[in-house]
Amino acid sequence: MPTQTVIPQLRMTDAVRSLQFYVDGLGFAVDWEHRFEPGYPLFSQLSRDSGAGRQLIFLTQHRGDCEVGGAVYFVVPDARATLAAFEARGIWPTNPLEATPWGSWEFLLTDPDGNRLRFASDQVSDAVADDA
Repeated sequence: MPTQTVIPQLRMTDAVRSLQFYVDGLGFAVDWEHRFEPGYPLFSQLSRDSGAGRQLIFLTQHRGDCEVGGAVYFVVPDARATLAAFEARGIWPTNPLEATPWGSWEFLLTDPDGNRLRFASDQVSDAVADDA
């Protein structure tokens, strides 16, 4: 299984609200958090098992790190099952699950800060899973 070698970094403006969305809603775990001093902006690493490997992201409150409104593309084994799991936790897509012309199933979520999270799986892989 390949190791993720790039970690996307997303800006958050309210750590409590963002962590609730990512942990409670999307099933990420907080691996670690850092603040230079109490009350300073939070920088954290989150991870989740996608079923095909570990996915990591950084969330940061530091204004100079990046801007709100970023985007991340997550590849998952089954986009339909992933969406169903999110909906069971009260997270609804911004754009519904759809088949793309390039052969994937994709849906879009938007986090509380406006960062766009697209989850995708290969249509062929899904068809094989459906036949099992």
